[in-house]
Amino acid sequence: MSAPLLLDHRAVISVSGADAETFLQGLVTVSTIDVAENETRYGALLTPQGKVIADMLLTRTADGFLLDCDASVSPSLLKRLRLFKLRAAVAIEERSDLGVIAFDGSPDPRAAGAPHRRIAPRAAALTGDPATYHTERIANGIPEQGIDFGAEDVFPADINMDLLGGIDFRKGCFVGQEVVSRMKRRGITRRRTLKAIVRVGTPAPSPILAAGFEIGTLTSISGVTALARVRTDRVAEANAKGEPITVADKPILLDQPKWLAQELAAMAEAKEAKA
Repeated sequence: MSAPLLLDHRAVISVSGADAETFLQGLVTVSTIDVAENETRYGALLTPQGKVIADMLLTRTADGFLLDCDASVSPSLLKRLRLFKLRAAVAIEERSDLGVIAFDGSPDPRAAGAPHRRIAPRAAALTGDPATYHTERIANGIPEQGIDFGAEDVFPADINMDLLGGIDFRKGCFVGQEVVSRMKRRGITRRRTLKAIVRVGTPAPSPILAAGFEIGTLTSISGVTALARVRTDRVAEANAKGEPITVADKPILLDQPKWLAQELAAMAEAKEAKA
């Protein structure tokens, strides 16, 4: 088992006060109502156009929530939350005294095999090489902001948020909900993040090609395991034609989970219905 490790690339924001639960409920993609103390959920704040500003792990505390997010987007997330505050009885603060500890604490809600994590005082945490953490998250198919995608670059489905429990389609309104719900309802998700097997030395990030055309991006890599954000219809087309899928002239093998086959079948059915 790996030793507990401070993730320096993560930051913590607190949202506390009497209205913390309802304040976040109207903003983020996951429900914050009736979350048990110390329970963690995965969600995001989106733009009105449905793009991911910041994804986060939200942990319930006695007086609100702690948000575990990528450090590079923490300032903009803090600013956006304060803009939405208006008259809500909430205090929104960056908690530089706190850090995110991997390989300790509670399970990551996104995947059963992902490293456990908790929020704790930063000064008491061990620092070290985060390579082991990234190896584990890549193996579990978890994209990470700052490495696999940037702010306002992707829709939630592009990084599998709906598959990782990060979108609650049954809750009330949240910012960007109309766009996200329409994409799900129409079955028009064409970009997904897949695990991939690559050759040692394959660079990331790098474009992914099929028949000379770019069909996606290899976003992060650990050893021979990588994450790839791809146009799934283009992957299916390349597979059907027997065309190799490559990165830097080296072949890669993309994972083909059951849910992908189901989505491709649904897309093909929708296409036939329109014809």
